[in-house]
Amino acid sequence: MEWRLRAIRGATTVSENTVEAIREAVSELLDELERRNQLQPEEMISVTFSVTRDLDAIFPAAIARPRPGWDNVAMLDVQQMHVEGSLQRCIRFLIHAYLPASVSVHHIYLREATKLRPDWSFPQALQASQVIESKV
Repeated sequence: MEWRLRAIRGATTVSENTVEAIREAVSELLDELERRNQLQPEEMISVTFSVTRDLDAIFPAAIARPRPGWDNVAMLDVQQMHVEGSLQRCIRFLIHAYLPASVSVHHIYLREATKLRPDWSFPQALQASQVIESKV
């Protein structure tokens, strides 16, 4: 089976800057990521989470790390660049993973984050031009 390095994007929003609200939204986002992509943590190389400057109650990686198998995934939390008028209370991720070349990738945009990428707000297959081949 041929494997390729893939990039998976996703985002969600929260109603308030609390541990509970962020935990609920990140868990929902990662549950959808795993369900739609049949992604296993051992296939992931790294995950970068970004949050808008109005979210600081908890790190998204701290929510992901206790998930089964996620404790061995390299994760990084960063603050999203602020642009006036941009979506507030938003959590994004960028995941790099090795997946079978025949598997479609679905980017996950939930809640108010569907406004960021309306074209990816529903299960969407990765276009062939977005696939990065690897000889590893």
